[in-house]
Amino acid sequence: MSELSNPQPITAGDVARGVRRMAFPSVVGDEVWWEEERPDERRVTLMRRDADGTVRELLPAPWGVGTRVHEYGGRSFLPVPRRDDKAIPRLGVVFAHAADQRLYLWERDAREPVPLTPEPHAEAGLRYADFALSADGRAVLCVREEHGPADTRAAGGTGGGPGAVAATGTEAPAGEQVTDASVDAAAGNGAVGNGLSAAPTVDATGTADTAATADGAGGAGPAAAAPAERHRSRSGRGGDLRRSVVAVPLSGRGAQDPPAIRELASGADFYASPTESPDGGHLAYVRWNHPRMPWDGTELRVVPNEGAEYTLKGGVDESVLSPLWVDDSTLYLASDWPGWWNLYQAGLKGQAIALYPAEEEFHAPPWRLGHRSFQVLSSGLVVALHGLADMTPSLYDPETLDLTPIATDLTSWSQLDSDGTSVVAIAASPTTPPCLVRLDPATGSVEVLRTSDLPGVGPSGAAGTAEGAAPVRIPVPQAQTLPGRYGAPVHVNVYPPEGSGPAPFVVHVHGGPVSHSTKEYDLVKAFFTSRGIGVADVNYGGSTGYGRSYRKRLHKEWGVVDVEDAIGVARSLVDQGLADPDRLAIRGPSAGGLTALLSLTTDTFACGVSYYGVADLLGLAETTHDFESRFLDSLVGTLPGFTERYRERSPINRIDEIDVPVLLLQGTADPVVTPDQARSMATALGERGVPHALVEFEGEGHGFRSAQARIRALDTELAFYARVFGTDFGTGVQPLTLSTTPPDRPDAAAPDPVPATAPEEDGTPDAGGTREHEHQTG
Repeated sequence: MSELSNPQPITAGDVARGVRRMAFPSVVGDEVWWEEERPDERRVTLMRRDADGTVRELLPAPWGVGTRVHEYGGRSFLPVPRRDDKAIPRLGVVFAHAADQRLYLWERDAREPVPLTPEPHAEAGLRYADFALSADGRAVLCVREEHGPADTRAAGGTGGGPGAVAATGTEAPAGEQVTDASVDAAAGNGAVGNGLSAAPTVDATGTADTAATADGAGGAGPAAAAPAERHRSRSGRGGDLRRSVVAVPLSGRGAQDPPAIRELASGADFYASPTESPDGGHLAYVRWNHPRMPWDGTELRVVPNEGAEYTLKGGVDESVLSPLWVDDSTLYLASDWPGWWNLYQAGLKGQAIALYPAEEEFHAPPWRLGHRSFQVLSSGLVVALHGLADMTPSLYDPETLDLTPIATDLTSWSQLDSDGTSVVAIAASPTTPPCLVRLDPATGSVEVLRTSDLPGVGPSGAAGTAEGAAPVRIPVPQAQTLPGRYGAPVHVNVYPPEGSGPAPFVVHVHGGPVSHSTKEYDLVKAFFTSRGIGVADVNYGGSTGYGRSYRKRLHKEWGVVDVEDAIGVARSLVDQGLADPDRLAIRGPSAGGLTALLSLTTDTFACGVSYYGVADLLGLAETTHDFESRFLDSLVGTLPGFTERYRERSPINRIDEIDVPVLLLQGTADPVVTPDQARSMATALGERGVPHALVEFEGEGHGFRSAQARIRALDTELAFYARVFGTDFGTGVQPLTLSTTPPDRPDAAAPDPVPATAPEEDGTPDAGGTREHEHQTG
């Protein structure tokens, strides 16, 4: 039995309050912007660091940034050049307001933002994401997502502002978007990507326009690009949903006159990465259609100023991502045509050329819009992140074809941005929390601009839980590659616990399921290891970060390969003498919840924890949001032909095989995995007399966002392990009662009190997590 050697374990409060979540930095000259979460206010704000180092919060409550395009959102703002009445250049910022999803422009020193887009008839019915400045600087190019009946989508009024209406139905609550950070961060996953990847319970005043062309995007696209015939989503469920690429004038004219917002491309189910050539002669963007996901197959489309648009690269079996213009006729992009996301150069016609072929990834999984892993500098050099699950920066020279690593102690980088001279990113290591950094490509120096707000950090990864308290060791993962099904490799990061001897271990399975976990700093893992509980973070077959063939291991095999890999890791830990075979648990958020629940049908684990996990695949196919509505076609099979397979792989239909205790943690406002999944699972377990607990969190979505929810979720999970394993673990929390009867009505944890003016949020913010990463259905 493992004996605790650490008298000062990390508390759930340390975890909930311990890290300042930052995301999507942008840089222009000496100024840097980024998104930063305010969990106590249930919003994400916008920050700016000035040239003198002064840090300012730009958006006071109740304003908040956040886009809900694809529900998982992404980058929510863009700095834009403006001129004052003396023609002095200065920067404003365009952002998507989380509560009403409209675009606003905030001029420097202005009293409040002004709307750029009309007020929709449907609540949060017009959404915008993935912003880029037009070549002439007069408009913002972006992806627009329209909800509601076709005859009301484009209509708008005047109104709007911070007191926007909340979303209804199965949509995410107003003010929140589903993000990998909130999903996997809540679950303590450190996962990248979103999807069914959630976290445990714990996401200038310009010259007035005088003609319609003045609002245009530099003329990109057909001169009179009439909106294509409106189409219904091909999600299999139908629905009043439409997406397009548009140009939103910075003059604000579109707020009062919706037709001033020009539609540049339409007709596909999904769009990403609109970008205009420097001379304004061509528009490039990425598109794809149901049933494919963006890592399955996308098309890079080019729209010349004169002539018909065409596909430059990509297709049904090639994922093309993040086109960037190098000059008026050359693009750099990422493509997985060789089996890994590598960098390519493409002209306006002809074959694309691989820049640096390598069996490693040069791009993160495309769960969230606006996420880039490489940037082109003014010098022609390219700063690129590359690696496996964890990526680090290198400098690529297209003249010499050399890829030179940049020396840094930070081992997990993401979310690059550049102004052509300097580069900013979010970076971390196993012992360094995610921080905002600036990279000087000329010298290779890395400057930390803003760090996470911790209770206290000591040398060698030691963190104090309070001033003067004994430090708690932050666990450093041990990367292992174990043999899986038919000898295929299984990648896992093992976090040994404090203490000695075979210890209780928790196998963590990330959400997605097409996502991955990284080795970056994670207080949730320290929460368990500081109490003598080891953690094994599994990147099972199907995870991103290891090439297309590894991702394809889960093709039609979700609920099989992932379960086998999780079980194989647990048994290997026992064989190595690290884990106590009688005290093995498994936990997972969203898609990871399905893996965890199915793993309980074997005799490997003593208990399992599902964070807003999938219990009924047929129910998920009927109720989940449009972005993932056909995801199950590739993970399980197409309906109705594979209906029986859906039933066989649904935990709700395998209750007779589950004999060990189960903990279910669920948000009541989850738009991805709806609350009825957890309630049905609890009812079925109770009818069979299996010990279980269902804890619901009022107002929380796919990934718990409020500090109160995170604290209660972690404390409940720890109390669950203490009850099942018969060990205290120094919990200091209330004992957990397990039921063996169906619940009448589960108790819902009350949400954090927030100011009445603050916009409500969903539950998977990405302004801070660690990537989503993370992260998907899970």
